[in-house]
Amino acid sequence: MKNRYRGVRSRALPMLAAALMGLAAGAAHASDNKIALVPAGPHPYFAPWEQAGKDAARDFGIAAVDYKVPAEWKLNLQTELLESLVTQGYNAFGIFPGDAVGINSTVEELAANNVPSLALAGCAQDPTKISFCFGTDVYNSAYLGTKALIESLGGKGKIVHLAGLLVDPNTKLRMDAVEKAAAETNGGVTVIQHITDTDAQEAADQKINALLGAQKDQIDGMIATAYIPSVVAAKSLRNLGDKRIKLVGIDDDQIVLDAIKDGFAAGTMAQNPYGQGYVGAYVLDLLASGTCTVKAEAPFVKTPQTERFIDSGTLLINAANVATYKDDLKKVTSEIQASFKDKYLDCK
Repeated sequence: MKNRYRGVRSRALPMLAAALMGLAAGAAHASDNKIALVPAGPHPYFAPWEQAGKDAARDFGIAAVDYKVPAEWKLNLQTELLESLVTQGYNAFGIFPGDAVGINSTVEELAANNVPSLALAGCAQDPTKISFCFGTDVYNSAYLGTKALIESLGGKGKIVHLAGLLVDPNTKLRMDAVEKAAAETNGGVTVIQHITDTDAQEAADQKINALLGAQKDQIDGMIATAYIPSVVAAKSLRNLGDKRIKLVGIDDDQIVLDAIKDGFAAGTMAQNPYGQGYVGAYVLDLLASGTCTVKAEAPFVKTPQTERFIDSGTLLINAANVATYKDDLKKVTSEIQASFKDKYLDCK
């Protein structure tokens, strides 16, 4: 793996350096900033970034905030896309790292040329030149989701964790959180399996349906901490007509929301991808314009990956608030944006 990235880096960085020299000659200024929001690859979770970028451009008078997606979930394709965007005049980036460590050489190159970048939804590993990481506190979200599942089980039972891609830097944190919540029951709840790499349609269909086909009667609950397995598990339980197995998922796909309404899921943990894109673009514009810098003593949260983390908000959607949770998320986004300058930035 390291050799592969080393090869990619050796080819990409000289090209990126040349592109950045051209950008410096062009000298962007405040309202002319072109910002790109770049996930690691195609995934429905990131889709709200597109509207968030448009809304941020309108609300804050930014020349462009565009959603740009690599063709596949591969670090080299992401870095090549970043390089191409620099040549097109983009001068600030919100990035979900395709690799928590591997992205840092590209970010360092950007920073050396005064092109700011933020990590959105997933963090880069320190030491990094990314200004800070703004995303779901995935450890806390998985912990709270598992606690909600345990409560729905009455504090006892056997549960399975349906986890995301192992290359996703958030997956290990979520696994640890599920184990912690279960351990707090003092043996009442047992995690019998973490099933990873389920955040792709074919893999999720195969692994979850095989699990339910072979062990349905031995499972009392499922905690899904990635988007696609949440949808597949909700759909599978509905197809089986099974309301005994309790499910808590993540994100707000309509299939999961309908499962909550109809009793096939106990809940789902809402993340705030729209807020990540919207507030991220707002901050990138301030940094790229030179209006603000990141405050050294800002109240960042320390995580195993970075000492500069900001929670973008999370909440449990259940039968009680399934009709009103979007209003709650909008309120969270507005509150974060309104207080961001004072809390995290030094501005002229």
